[in-house]
Amino acid sequence: MNMKLPEKTEPFLWGAAAGAITLAVVGFNWGGWVTGGTAEKLAAERGDQAVVASLVPICVSQFQRGPEAGGRLAALKKTEGWEQGDFVSKGGWATMPGTPSAEPLRQVAQACAEALGKL
Repeated sequence: MNMKLPEKTEPFLWGAAAGAITLAVVGFNWGGWVTGGTAEKLAAERGDQAVVASLVPICVSQFQRGPEAGGRLAALKKTEGWEQGDFVSKGGWATMPGTPSAEPLRQVAQACAEALGKL
């Protein structure tokens, strides 16, 4: 029982395969398609950015508390840009209240220093 395909079937199948490959290449390169792993990575990055953005106002508020806030701000602005995050971390203003970790959050400290530099 040998099944015979019509003559025009083979070119059709080659065309369909080429079209599928072209569609995948165009979709992943220019169409915005991503794999599941890439989507998870992007979602985690955006989540981290949202957390940092929500914690920066707390850091700024902690920095501005107390009578010596003006002097601290002047000292922060005198430090180099790459040192400002460390300045905020060492001062403890990037350590969030109510968290189990007593460690300052580095990304929050850097974003906080940038926000304070704009004041």
